[in-house]
Amino acid sequence: MNLVLVGYMASGKSTIGKKLAKIMDYEFIDLDEYIETKENLSVSQIFKTKGEIHFRKLEQLYLKEIVSTVNKSVISLGGGTPCFYDTMTWLNALENITTIYLKTNLDILVNRLYKDNSRPLISHINSKLELRDFVAKHIFERSYFYNQAKIVIESTTSKEETIDNIIFKLI
Repeated sequence: MNLVLVGYMASGKSTIGKKLAKIMDYEFIDLDEYIETKENLSVSQIFKTKGEIHFRKLEQLYLKEIVSTVNKSVISLGGGTPCFYDTMTWLNALENITTIYLKTNLDILVNRLYKDNSRPLISHINSKLELRDFVAKHIFERSYFYNQAKIVIESTTSKEETIDNIIFKLI
């Protein structure tokens, strides 16, 4: 059994994923870090030099590689990964995968992202209001894909509460 965490950027997929993996004695795999290691480039560098479409193809390639080779893992996907190439339909059809959407409040996301200038999709945004509008629109567009997850968890500001909610739903 593998758990695949989906959700918008800054929803806590990596932070929650690491803690959840430790509690469950699972391996933790961050898809973005995996891609960076395989490509020897940062996600930002891939976006800048090869473009978003190339990056999305890499996500698919490496996600399929990971899923076909691991067991007892928590896999954190990038925020856009579930929205391309029928990823959610494919993942949900796999018997060894449980997809989990970390649904996070807009204000929490904006506060986390406003302090973070490392993300290529929002690096051009300068004000909190502009960021809020961008994130709200993006979540609206992506929620169709995120909500296809087998489990939807209201991600709170408390990591422990979010993890407890995930474990409760898995039992």
